[in-house]
Amino acid sequence: MQHVFRRGTNEEKPVFLLLHGTGGTEHDLLSLAEIVDPESSVLSVRGNVLENGMPRFFKRLAEGVFDEEDLVFRTKELNGFLAQAAKDYQFNPLNVIAIGYSNGANIAASLLFHYADTLKGAILHHPMVPLRGVPMPDLTGIDVWIGAGANDPICPKEESIELQELLEAAGASVGIHWEHAGHQLTMEEVKAAKAWYEQTFR
Repeated sequence: MQHVFRRGTNEEKPVFLLLHGTGGTEHDLLSLAEIVDPESSVLSVRGNVLENGMPRFFKRLAEGVFDEEDLVFRTKELNGFLAQAAKDYQFNPLNVIAIGYSNGANIAASLLFHYADTLKGAILHHPMVPLRGVPMPDLTGIDVWIGAGANDPICPKEESIELQELLEAAGASVGIHWEHAGHQLTMEEVKAAKAWYEQTFR
Protein backbone atom coordinates (compact mmCIF):
# COMPACT_ATOMS: atom_id res chain seq x y z
CA MET A 1 0.00 0.00 0.00
CA GLN A 2 1.25 3.49 -0.83
CA HIS A 3 2.37 5.10 2.40
CA VAL A 4 4.69 7.40 4.33
CA PHE A 5 6.64 6.32 7.41
CA ARG A 6 8.24 8.90 9.68
CA ARG A 7 10.21 7.71 12.67
CA GLY A 8 9.54 9.68 15.82
CA THR A 9 11.99 11.02 18.34
CA ASN A 10 10.64 8.77 21.12
CA GLU A 11 10.24 5.15 20.08
CA GLU A 12 8.45 4.28 23.31
CA LYS A 13 5.53 6.42 22.17
CA PRO A 14 2.70 4.83 20.19
CA VAL A 15 3.00 4.60 16.41
CA PHE A 16 0.18 6.48 14.70
CA LEU A 17 -1.57 4.69 11.84
CA LEU A 18 -3.06 7.56 9.81
CA LEU A 19 -6.09 6.84 7.64
CA HIS A 20 -7.46 9.64 5.46
CA GLY A 21 -11.01 10.42 4.34
CA THR A 22 -12.47 9.95 0.85
CA GLY A 23 -10.36 11.73 -1.75
CA GLY A 24 -7.43 12.15 0.61
CA THR A 25 -3.87 10.86 0.46
CA GLU A 26 -1.20 9.61 2.83
CA HIS A 27 -0.14 13.24 3.36
CA ASP A 28 -3.48 14.58 4.63
CA LEU A 29 -3.23 13.79 8.34
CA LEU A 30 0.50 14.25 8.92
CA SER A 31 -0.01 17.71 10.43
CA LEU A 32 -2.76 16.32 12.68
CA ALA A 33 -0.41 13.65 14.06
CA GLU A 34 2.17 16.37 14.71
CA ILE A 35 -0.38 18.19 16.87
CA VAL A 36 -1.50 15.10 18.83
CA ASP A 37 2.05 13.95 19.63
CA PRO A 38 5.09 15.32 17.77
CA GLU A 39 7.34 12.64 19.31
CA SER A 40 5.44 9.65 17.88
CA SER A 41 6.32 7.68 14.77
CA VAL A 42 3.78 7.86 11.95
CA LEU A 43 2.66 5.32 9.36
CA SER A 44 0.29 7.10 6.99
CA VAL A 45 -1.45 4.97 4.37
CA ARG A 46 -3.30 5.71 1.13
CA GLY A 47 -6.45 3.70 0.42
CA ASN A 48 -6.20 1.15 -2.39
CA VAL A 49 -9.69 1.80 -3.83
CA LEU A 50 -10.58 4.57 -6.29
CA GLU A 51 -14.07 6.05 -6.47
CA ASN A 52 -14.32 8.46 -9.41
CA GLY A 53 -10.58 8.98 -9.09
CA MET A 54 -10.72 9.58 -5.32
CA PRO A 55 -8.76 7.25 -3.03
CA ARG A 56 -10.78 5.32 -0.44
CA PHE A 57 -10.07 2.38 1.83
CA PHE A 58 -13.02 0.27 0.62
CA LYS A 59 -15.85 0.39 -1.89
CA ARG A 60 -19.32 1.66 -1.16
CA LEU A 61 -22.59 1.04 -2.95
CA ALA A 62 -23.95 4.52 -2.24
CA GLU A 63 -23.41 7.35 0.25
CA GLY A 64 -23.47 5.70 3.66
CA VAL A 65 -23.95 2.20 2.18
CA PHE A 66 -20.80 0.10 2.42
CA ASP A 67 -19.78 -2.79 0.19
CA GLU A 68 -19.41 -5.13 3.15
CA GLU A 69 -17.58 -7.87 1.24
CA ASP A 70 -14.97 -5.40 0.04
CA LEU A 71 -14.76 -3.83 3.50
CA VAL A 72 -13.89 -7.19 5.06
CA PHE A 73 -11.31 -7.88 2.31
CA ARG A 74 -9.71 -4.43 2.58
CA THR A 75 -9.62 -4.64 6.39
CA LYS A 76 -7.71 -7.92 6.14
CA GLU A 77 -5.41 -6.32 3.55
CA LEU A 78 -4.69 -3.34 5.81
CA ASN A 79 -4.10 -5.62 8.80
CA GLY A 80 -1.57 -7.64 6.82
CA PHE A 81 0.14 -4.49 5.56
CA LEU A 82 0.43 -3.15 9.10
CA ALA A 83 2.04 -6.39 10.32
CA GLN A 84 4.55 -6.28 7.47
CA ALA A 85 5.27 -2.58 8.03
CA ALA A 86 6.07 -3.29 11.69
CA LYS A 87 8.75 -5.74 10.52
CA ASP A 88 10.07 -3.49 7.75
CA TYR A 89 10.32 -0.38 9.93
CA GLN A 90 11.05 -2.25 13.16
CA PHE A 91 8.35 -0.82 15.38
CA ASN A 92 6.31 -2.60 18.05
CA PRO A 93 3.12 -3.95 16.41
CA LEU A 94 1.40 -3.91 19.81
CA ASN A 95 1.93 -0.16 20.21
CA VAL A 96 -0.18 1.20 17.34
CA ILE A 97 -2.95 3.79 17.61
CA ALA A 98 -5.10 4.50 14.57
CA ILE A 99 -6.12 8.07 13.74
CA GLY A 100 -8.78 8.07 11.05
CA TYR A 101 -11.15 10.58 9.53
CA SER A 102 -14.47 9.62 7.88
CA ASN A 103 -13.70 6.72 5.50
CA GLY A 104 -10.38 6.21 7.30
CA ALA A 105 -12.15 6.15 10.66
CA ASN A 106 -14.54 3.54 9.29
CA ILE A 107 -11.80 1.11 8.29
CA ALA A 108 -10.04 1.75 11.62
CA ALA A 109 -13.29 0.77 13.35
CA SER A 110 -13.42 -2.30 11.10
CA LEU A 111 -9.94 -3.27 12.30
CA LEU A 112 -11.30 -3.15 15.86
CA PHE A 113 -14.34 -5.21 14.84
CA HIS A 114 -12.19 -7.95 13.28
CA TYR A 115 -8.82 -8.05 15.07
CA ALA A 116 -8.37 -7.84 18.83
CA ASP A 117 -4.61 -7.21 18.90
CA THR A 118 -3.96 -4.93 15.92
CA LEU A 119 -4.63 -1.61 17.67
CA LYS A 120 -4.01 -0.56 21.27
CA GLY A 121 -6.27 2.42 20.69
CA ALA A 122 -8.00 4.58 18.10
CA ILE A 123 -8.98 8.19 17.48
CA LEU A 124 -11.99 8.07 15.17
CA HIS A 125 -13.10 11.35 13.61
CA HIS A 126 -16.69 11.10 12.30
CA PRO A 127 -16.94 7.30 11.97
CA MET A 128 -19.92 5.11 11.16
CA VAL A 129 -20.67 1.55 12.25
CA PRO A 130 -18.63 -0.51 9.76
CA LEU A 131 -20.61 -3.74 10.05
CA ARG A 132 -23.60 -5.03 11.98
CA GLY A 133 -24.44 -8.50 13.19
CA VAL A 134 -20.85 -9.76 13.33
CA PRO A 135 -19.18 -11.40 16.35
CA MET A 136 -16.85 -8.93 18.02
CA PRO A 137 -13.43 -9.80 19.46
CA ASP A 138 -12.60 -9.11 23.10
CA LEU A 139 -11.49 -5.45 23.13
CA THR A 140 -10.74 -5.26 26.85
CA GLY A 141 -7.88 -2.83 27.46
CA ILE A 142 -8.35 -0.94 24.17
CA ASP A 143 -9.06 2.79 24.40
CA VAL A 144 -11.13 4.54 21.72
CA TRP A 145 -12.07 8.18 21.23
CA ILE A 146 -14.87 9.18 18.87
CA GLY A 147 -15.19 12.71 17.49
CA ALA A 148 -18.73 13.18 16.23
CA GLY A 149 -20.90 15.91 14.76
CA ALA A 150 -24.25 16.55 16.42
CA ASN A 151 -25.53 17.80 13.06
CA ASP A 152 -23.31 15.78 10.73
CA PRO A 153 -25.26 15.23 7.47
CA ILE A 154 -23.06 12.29 6.37
CA CYS A 155 -22.68 10.49 9.70
CA PRO A 156 -25.86 10.76 11.80
CA LYS A 157 -25.33 11.06 15.55
CA GLU A 158 -27.13 7.73 16.03
CA GLU A 159 -24.27 6.05 14.16
CA SER A 160 -21.69 7.42 16.58
CA ILE A 161 -23.74 6.39 19.60
CA GLU A 162 -24.31 2.87 18.23
CA LEU A 163 -20.60 2.49 17.46
CA GLN A 164 -19.74 3.55 21.01
CA GLU A 165 -22.21 1.01 22.41
CA LEU A 166 -20.91 -1.84 20.23
CA LEU A 167 -17.28 -1.16 21.15
CA GLU A 168 -18.11 -0.87 24.86
CA ALA A 169 -20.08 -4.12 24.73
CA ALA A 170 -16.91 -5.78 23.40
CA GLY A 171 -14.93 -4.44 26.36
CA ALA A 172 -13.32 -1.29 24.95
CA SER A 173 -13.15 1.96 26.90
CA VAL A 174 -14.80 4.59 24.70
CA GLY A 175 -15.06 8.35 25.00
CA ILE A 176 -17.19 10.45 22.67
CA HIS A 177 -16.80 14.16 21.90
CA TRP A 178 -19.52 16.19 20.19
CA GLU A 179 -18.97 19.05 17.77
CA HIS A 180 -21.56 21.23 16.05
CA ALA A 181 -19.70 21.85 12.79
CA GLY A 182 -21.15 19.09 10.60
CA HIS A 183 -18.80 16.57 9.00
CA GLN A 184 -15.68 18.69 8.73
CA LEU A 185 -12.72 18.16 11.02
CA THR A 186 -12.17 21.26 13.16
CA MET A 187 -9.14 22.32 15.17
CA GLU A 188 -11.31 22.23 18.30
CA GLU A 189 -11.98 18.55 17.64
CA VAL A 190 -8.28 17.83 17.06
CA LYS A 191 -7.41 19.58 20.33
CA ALA A 192 -10.02 17.51 22.15
CA ALA A 193 -8.50 14.33 20.71
CA LYS A 194 -5.04 15.47 21.81
CA ALA A 195 -6.29 16.11 25.35
CA TRP A 196 -7.83 12.63 25.51
CA TYR A 197 -4.65 11.04 24.11
CA GLU A 198 -2.43 12.82 26.65
CA GLN A 199 -4.67 11.75 29.52
CA THR A 200 -4.94 8.15 28.28
CA PHE A 201 -1.48 7.26 26.95
CA ARG A 202 1.02 9.43 28.83
